[in-house]
Amino acid sequence: MEPFKLPGPKARAIIERDHSVISPSYPRGYPFVMDHGKGTEVWDVDGNRFLDFAAGIAVASTGHSHPKVVKAIQDQAEQFIHISSDFYHSKWVEVAEKLDQIAPFQEDAISFMTNSGTESVEAAIKLARYYTGRSEFIGFFGGFHGRTMGAVTFTASKPHYHKGFFPLMNGVVHVPYPDPYHPLLSLRKGEDIGTAVIRYMEEEILGRILPAEDVAGILIEPIQGEGGYIVPPESFFPALRKLCDRYGILLIADEVQAGVGRTGKWWSIQQFGVEPDIICVAKGIASGVPMGAMVARKSVVTWPKGSHGNTYGGNPLACAASLATLDLIENQYMQNASEMGDYTLAKLGAMAERHPSMGCVRGRGLMIGIEFVKDPETHKSDEKLRDAVVDLAFERGLLLLGCGKSVIRVSPPLSITRADIDEGLAIMEEAIDLAEKGR
Repeated sequence: MEPFKLPGPKARAIIERDHSVISPSYPRGYPFVMDHGKGTEVWDVDGNRFLDFAAGIAVASTGHSHPKVVKAIQDQAEQFIHISSDFYHSKWVEVAEKLDQIAPFQEDAISFMTNSGTESVEAAIKLARYYTGRSEFIGFFGGFHGRTMGAVTFTASKPHYHKGFFPLMNGVVHVPYPDPYHPLLSLRKGEDIGTAVIRYMEEEILGRILPAEDVAGILIEPIQGEGGYIVPPESFFPALRKLCDRYGILLIADEVQAGVGRTGKWWSIQQFGVEPDIICVAKGIASGVPMGAMVARKSVVTWPKGSHGNTYGGNPLACAASLATLDLIENQYMQNASEMGDYTLAKLGAMAERHPSMGCVRGRGLMIGIEFVKDPETHKSDEKLRDAVVDLAFERGLLLLGCGKSVIRVSPPLSITRADIDEGLAIMEEAIDLAEKGR
């Protein structure tokens, strides 16, 4: 198809105004200026139509402006817009009751409401230290957990997240994530990368650096997001759970990007048959209204009144949007995510056979990564080709986001149809063809 002439005049004018008054720290990509959206379709201010395969970084879980979510927000706004956490309101309780019902552990769940993923992570860090009386943590290379000081200390996907901000929070040691495509450890006989990482943690980290009795928690994305949409081997999480149990360490699952139905289950850690102690939630929980939660086993939530709190967490508008969102996901879109995810993975697998630059296609549900490589034998990353595909797709009406060194993430609304997938993947393949020719 013919590319759009982007940015258009209205978009260009808004971007120029933006540059004068908005912090330059935001990681802007291509010049998309949104006007409105419906489902998987979005339009820019110049009237150009796009398919959204990014969903605002996996946030617009029910699609853009789902009428049920819009109505829930409108109805709540007519009642009241804010009441602080010094008091009570019913929808806050209803969201927590729903999270208790769907939490990925058998024990009763207690929620702490937040406004974002990074706040959920900060709450988990504090609770883990309070409950265990320990100070140290283990995180993973490639992880992304947020940009506030505790969360950014765990973040280890790009050095510029840390540049200029040292010293960070004390007490975090990083280990390799069990990446089957780029294993960072040498494997012994009978090992896969999952069991090798567990061995490394026991022998090198707990054996040489951290006394196990000082480790409060292990914070991990069950499927890495920003790090490259990496799916660990099946062996890993059962072994990690046993390690945590052996030493009394809390297992904290960062479900901010992978949770709330995106992988075809409520929580991505359920893909591996393991129960965590705490989960960190945000992004897709309220269809784009800022909201998050830290959800923990009831026995872990021992901190007293006043030890942690916030002003906006559990905001009535966010809770109304969340209740509508969770209902839609449970009754329609989680199953759709599983079915459309399988369909998309199959189509991308066939596409990869035509394009050796697509070195690895991986994912669960509608959390799919495509890693672009210079050499399919050595798995050498090709960041320039990935970036070219993203830009060429944008010019033809498809919104994509990169992650990792050379990965494109496919994370559309969970409401996406087969027709939208077909249209979007056709644009993507055209972009890949052009990018490969211009290598």
